[in-house]
Amino acid sequence: MRHQVKGYRLGRSGGHRTAMRKTMIMQLFDHEKIQTTLAKAKSIQPDAEKIITLARNSLTASEVEKLNARRQVAAELGNSSTEIVKKLFDDIAPRFKTRPGGYTRLLKLGPRLGDNAEMVLLELVSE
Repeated sequence: MRHQVKGYRLGRSGGHRTAMRKTMIMQLFDHEKIQTTLAKAKSIQPDAEKIITLARNSLTASEVEKLNARRQVAAELGNSSTEIVKKLFDDIAPRFKTRPGGYTRLLKLGPRLGDNAEMVLLELVSE
């Protein structure tokens, strides 16, 4: 039984899953939309929304809390994320200042030709 088992395995080892999740979230923030499978999109969507909420809440915080939020996001995304963190806090978070949640959208694109996997477009909602 799957009682209280959360997350998606995606047929990968734990390290591979973590690396893929970080990479996909960074690509989502960099390009503001990514095309991927439904299972992968559903696995990263809550994490991306939590990171955006953290950045959005830091807009009205003190300087120490702003720095702490940036460090938390950088730790979550990895070492090579300095430009992504800057874009997230300077461009993306102010866009969602008045939005209470639901920063991403899934648009179904249909099955992939090779293996018939359901493809989606995961994008940031524009306001």
